[in-house]
Amino acid sequence: MSPRPHRVYHRGPLAGLEAWAVAIPMALRYRRLQERRAVLLRGPAGWGEFSPFEEYRDPIAARWLGSGLESARHPLPSPRRDRIPVNVTVPPIEPESAKRLVAASGCRTAKVKVAEEGQSFMDDVARVAAVREALGDRGFLRIDVNGAWGVGEASNRLRALEEFNLQYVEQPCATLRELAELRPRTPIPIAADESIRSGATPEEVLDSGGVDMLVMKVQPMGGVTRMLGWASRTGLPVIPSSALETSVGLATGLAAAAALPELPYACGLATASLLAADVVRRPLAAEDGEMRLDRPSPAPELLERWQPEEEVTSHMIARLERVAELLRE
Repeated sequence: MSPRPHRVYHRGPLAGLEAWAVAIPMALRYRRLQERRAVLLRGPAGWGEFSPFEEYRDPIAARWLGSGLESARHPLPSPRRDRIPVNVTVPPIEPESAKRLVAASGCRTAKVKVAEEGQSFMDDVARVAAVREALGDRGFLRIDVNGAWGVGEASNRLRALEEFNLQYVEQPCATLRELAELRPRTPIPIAADESIRSGATPEEVLDSGGVDMLVMKVQPMGGVTRMLGWASRTGLPVIPSSALETSVGLATGLAAAAALPELPYACGLATASLLAADVVRRPLAAEDGEMRLDRPSPAPELLERWQPEEEVTSHMIARLERVAELLRE
């Protein structure tokens, strides 16, 4: 029997749902977080997750809630495949640790985080070099800049990284305009992530001329249905990825990856290992570079184990309810 939910909703935008707050400690340094907080929602179709990062304002968080509501209330789309190729995500850690992480992952593709605040470009180069060594020449290596570089800076730094045979660079600059300016300056394909969630339409992304592929995350996109619709309007290759969710949220990312007509690149969904624990007994994990399509439910004892302190719980539930009110408008 599950522990009592923190809230049971009978009316309003959350009607028919139960909500549990959880706070999972991090296993590796990532986004300067010590723990990953999420509100899990149980509804007639199963479980959904609401876990926008703390710095995100309510209108942005509303898309994340739309995803959680969809997962809890509506069936996931029919799959076209039951195995999803995935990459190992390498946080901004020192090179030897990065090498061990990649070697232990069993993945043939690695995504390396670069441009971390407080680190130099030489730190990035050393980490990328270590990962390339761990992957070997036949492995696929991609980097994620999170929009931190200017156009000139990106051009120069990507030139320095060409020797590592990058599959693509994710969000090297912040805006579509900057990506379009950078595109003719580098032979490395450019993937957009943050810039496709800044209010741009699929048509604007295509018209920009600066994007070769899309990194798409179910929660920030507003749900599986919206993500798949967005992808179909662009016709660009899509790399479904994680927003650092628990296995509840990761399951929706797997569902999106399984439903896409084509899946030419490994997905960024093998992130449960960045957490020190999870809310399911068998966290969704990669095996030999793939993840099986699955939708595990939280275990009662783990929901209870990872309940945060009352003050934190109240803050998380209040945010959920405040953001839900935006969906009335």
